[in-house]
Amino acid sequence: MEYVAYTLVVFVLATAVTTALLRDVLAAIIVFAAYSLGMALLYTLLLAPDVGLTEAVIGAGVTTILLLLTIAKTVRPSEGPNLERIDPRAAVACGALAVVFGLTLFELPAVGDPTSPILSYDAVTGYYLTESYEETHVKNTVTAVLAAYRGFDTFGEATVVFSAGVAVLVVLRREVFT
Repeated sequence: MEYVAYTLVVFVLATAVTTALLRDVLAAIIVFAAYSLGMALLYTLLLAPDVGLTEAVIGAGVTTILLLLTIAKTVRPSEGPNLERIDPRAAVACGALAVVFGLTLFELPAVGDPTSPILSYDAVTGYYLTESYEETHVKNTVTAVLAAYRGFDTFGEATVVFSAGVAVLVVLRREVFT
């Protein structure tokens, strides 16, 4: 399974760099959709299927369709090179940031490690499991956490989805407000 994860990480990094360097907008959108799909698979592999599903729907699905509709209504330039010229200072800055992020990977616990802080510190998990019904009167603990304890975060996510819907309506030039 580790080989699959490493392969996905290499794929995601390659598609991210390719998306940033492509000058052709259509090609960049297609590669970005592949990036989003790779991230969705990686999230699912890291035991976060809810995040993976959201990435697949929003990133690979809605965003790709919205961007394709946008370029369908605009003119694509057909001249010039396909790749952007790389600025050496920006490349050094990105490389340094990647090294710093890479060094932090060795400090993270392995996926499913029983000694990881979130699993070994049962106070938070135990609190949610025992007190969520009393505090929220919601029978499902996951729903209680998402709707009550993480209400602002969930509201923010709903705002992003609403904004994406409004953007689609604007691009399609349809005003459907009741």
